[in-house]
Amino acid sequence: MSERSVEQWRRNWREGGMEGLKSKGPAKLPKLSDERFAVLEEELAKGPAAHGWEDQRWTLDRVRTLIGRQFHVSCSIAGVWRLLHRHGWSWQSPARRALERDGHAVELWKKDVWPQVEGQRRRSGPGSSSRTKPGSR
Repeated sequence: MSERSVEQWRRNWREGGMEGLKSKGPAKLPKLSDERFAVLEEELAKGPAAHGWEDQRWTLDRVRTLIGRQFHVSCSIAGVWRLLHRHGWSWQSPARRALERDGHAVELWKKDVWPQVEGQRRRSGPGSSSRTKPGSR
């Protein structure tokens, strides 16, 4: 505890006794009021495509961008998470694979394209850490 906070505690005790030591609420007010958060929820319900994103995923970064555009308020990713969590939102992940997924195309890609992207693996065996003398140990 800093000297300043100890002095504040003593002053509160002298002036108000036990009542003076009770919490006065959060030290910082939330960035968005409940009314503004209701507006944010309406915008989120419209979906990311309505706000210029190609897919239908809300990420914390996108929500942060939307808050900045709508309310001219900047906040961190962690702040967006706390705001959403405080209002009962939670992260979601798909319960199943997309209906549009083409399993045959995925298998072909794994077989034909991925090996080219990945490149050839180095064979184990004697090597050298020297750039000038390959093969020496």
